[in-house]
Amino acid sequence: MATDMEQVQEFLSIAKESVDKYVAGIDFAALSAAKQLILDAEAKGNRLHITGIGKPGHVSGYAASLFSSTGTPTYELHGTECVHGSAGQTRPGDVVIAISNSGETGELKSTVTCLKGVGVHIIALTGNPDSWLAKEAEVALIAGVDQEGDSMNKPPRASILAEIIELQCLSILLQNEFGLDPKQYVKWHPGGALGASIREGK
Repeated sequence: MATDMEQVQEFLSIAKESVDKYVAGIDFAALSAAKQLILDAEAKGNRLHITGIGKPGHVSGYAASLFSSTGTPTYELHGTECVHGSAGQTRPGDVVIAISNSGETGELKSTVTCLKGVGVHIIALTGNPDSWLAKEAEVALIAGVDQEGDSMNKPPRASILAEIIELQCLSILLQNEFGLDPKQYVKWHPGGALGASIREGK
């Protein structure tokens, strides 16, 4: 068996190659379209939600927090609870970013179908441009990787990194449209070392 260092180095090498390839192919037009869909909804008093199943569900929680702290109030929508009543947190005209690497996850299909019935706009975040999810969405953000980073190539690792980067790119576009500055940011993030660094001008 390879040493611990060799195993970690192999993962990092594979992950870096996968993420570099994804970054080189980012669809900037799709990011701009997603930004505009969200801005148009906000202008009408609607809101943004993010959902996913499994590991992408955890990504949705981080992204909702990031977006909210940078000028776009965003709500995490539980991927499976949606069809058991949580779809009630959405309203016609809202936008939902639905995350699924395969774009074929059964539970997410049910969630997206339910949300479209409410009258919600769907932005897909998927690794598969030919997937059901990509085709059902008004905008498809593609964050695909060839290799996850280990011999099984199944547990989501590099694909999660790509999804997070795609959402961070979108958050930058929305933050800049909002015109966020340190004075406003510290109002939303007064705690911790980050808040202190802004108050102290560091």
